[in-house]
Amino acid sequence: MLCIIVKSGLSAAKMAGQWASLEEGISTWIGSKHLRQVYLEIFNPATQKLICRWDLDIIYGYGGDGEFWADTEAIKYHIAKAGVIAATCEYRISLDNAPGATTLAGWTACTLYSTGGFSRYSVGTTIGSSGIGAGLAYWAK
Repeated sequence: MLCIIVKSGLSAAKMAGQWASLEEGISTWIGSKHLRQVYLEIFNPATQKLICRWDLDIIYGYGGDGEFWADTEAIKYHIAKAGVIAATCEYRISLDNAPGATTLAGWTACTLYSTGGFSRYSVGTTIGSSGIGAGLAYWAK
């Protein structure tokens, strides 16, 4: 998600300030196989309307040779294709867990911004390693 944030022209400072909590939540819920999706929602803070959303779909049981890989070229291509994001936009990172996930301090339920009027574009599997992978998609108008 950091690559998407930076390449979209947004500040990574917010993510850096939340890094410890993000790392704890993501690593805990991947370890227990409860994490299903990671969402990056980019929105207009004045209107509270979604501008663009990125979905990282977690794939457990993904095959592989044990090497970690990321298709950064596909990610960069689709960031450009998604369009320019105004510097005044803000973002938030949300997670979707399967029922039974451990409750962690600092994490609460939230409602995602509406994707009404948007189309979902699949990038494909862009990250993989032995036993786990991630498919990437984005929502744009």
